[in-house]
Amino acid sequence: MKKIIYGIMMVATFTACDLDRFPYDSVATDELFADEGGLLAATEGTYSLLKGDANGGGFSPQLHRITEYPGDNVALSGTTTDPLFYTYNYNNITTSGRVNDIWSSGYKAIVGCNKVIELTTEGESLDSDQLIGENYYLRGYVYFQLVNVFGRPYVQGTSNLGVPLKLTSDIDDIPDRNTVGEVYDQIVTDLLKAEALMSQDKINAYATKEAAQALLSRVYLYMGQNDKAIEYADKVINSGKFSLVSTGEFSKYFQKVPEENPETIFCFRFVEESDYNHGWYTVGSLYANIQGAGWGEMYASKSYLNLINEHPEDVRKGFIVPQYELDENGDKIPAVYWVNDNYKYEFRRTFEEGGNTYFTQDGTNYQVMSEIQNGKTLYYFNNSANEKIYVDNDFDMYKRNGYPKFFITKASLQEDVPHLWSPVISRLAEMYLNKAEAYAKMGNEAEALANANIIRDRAGIPAYTSSADFPAGKTLLDVVLDERRLEFAYEGHRKFDVFRNNMTMDRRYPGTHLNGSNPYYEVLPTDNRVIEYIPESQINAQPSLIQND
Repeated sequence: MKKIIYGIMMVATFTACDLDRFPYDSVATDELFADEGGLLAATEGTYSLLKGDANGGGFSPQLHRITEYPGDNVALSGTTTDPLFYTYNYNNITTSGRVNDIWSSGYKAIVGCNKVIELTTEGESLDSDQLIGENYYLRGYVYFQLVNVFGRPYVQGTSNLGVPLKLTSDIDDIPDRNTVGEVYDQIVTDLLKAEALMSQDKINAYATKEAAQALLSRVYLYMGQNDKAIEYADKVINSGKFSLVSTGEFSKYFQKVPEENPETIFCFRFVEESDYNHGWYTVGSLYANIQGAGWGEMYASKSYLNLINEHPEDVRKGFIVPQYELDENGDKIPAVYWVNDNYKYEFRRTFEEGGNTYFTQDGTNYQVMSEIQNGKTLYYFNNSANEKIYVDNDFDMYKRNGYPKFFITKASLQEDVPHLWSPVISRLAEMYLNKAEAYAKMGNEAEALANANIIRDRAGIPAYTSSADFPAGKTLLDVVLDERRLEFAYEGHRKFDVFRNNMTMDRRYPGTHLNGSNPYYEVLPTDNRVIEYIPESQINAQPSLIQND
């Protein structure tokens, strides 16, 4: 028992000071691995390290911020001295403690995996093989995330610098940065090894054969190996071990007890007793204030709202909770709103007169009118220059610094705890959308739409029968990526999905990312800041590391 407890503490417990140190120096002792209990303890410690802590630190919480905040699904309502602001507005800094946390905690986890792999022998038992396989999976997973945060997308060239491949627990083994191609090769090797070793069914808080297959599907998709992405997605689908959450239940997906969710393949399991504290520093706290907990300063972007409102019946809107103002009777207050030429929201309360709807601006009453386009009702008014301005006809909202509070609850409310959340690494819906994207790139419209429509049907929106149904100007790949955006918003996919497809991140919508003298209205896939700087503290510890431009 002493060995097990010691192992958990040795591998899993790090203070803020530890994270500033060289990341290869926290290695469990050989004594820890004297029996299978030690192996289990070390592996549990690595899960714990990757999960992060109740104060919002560690690999998983920081990864969410670094991958989600630079996307086009979010809009920050103020400025902050927190390093997250520099990731959000693409003015990245080399001294970000959040980025350093990802690097340092990631490599500590890798070293922990290396130690297990080095000091165990395959084939001794199914139990030990399972645990060895889990360590190969976790190492492959961490390298996959690190190379995408710090290295350019695979499709932009495999000779670009990625991250160091640390494959031993020797503290004197201090590798320099490997190429993106070399890191991806190692990821595939690790995940194939994990797939071969793992044979036991476990709850989805642990890696399994299917978790390795699911991640391989995504890795191959990022590599442009579309046939392999399809093959591995089918392995998961055909296992019969997972099923999509129903349409009626989907808006409560992340409220469910994670291990009871039939769609989740693998997640990092957070529990209230040890991983929550008061909830103010969890991932969900920035997205919403719930029951008095949370900052509620990062909202759904107008870009994302426009996309999801193309089908108001989409059940995925359930993750967006507008904070409406109420009158003295407790009723919502009718209003229209739009975004002006300076990317600022304009809200005007409306009133009815003579069967028509009006609002007042600068002493002039403007009538809100409607028209039908492509079967949808659009609202507009004609301004003083007789220009048609399209508006959202809705209700007035509470605002922060002029930004309406479109709270996001996807990272909150697990088991009805305000900001408890277990981040999902892989779920069944991704397998269908991986296939849809792969088929789209292979020019197979029928199969691409068949797989995308499985997700559209679950969302409660119309299926595409052919390209004739696509929105104007959209290609097959466009509509598949739009579906991926809608499905995986706030799950850490969007930034990678845009840039790995050599697309531009369009951020021409309200938010404080447009503050300052030289904001990024659009981010090209070739821009330097598509990737993060290597943390300065890591280069200070290892001067041979080459910094990103």
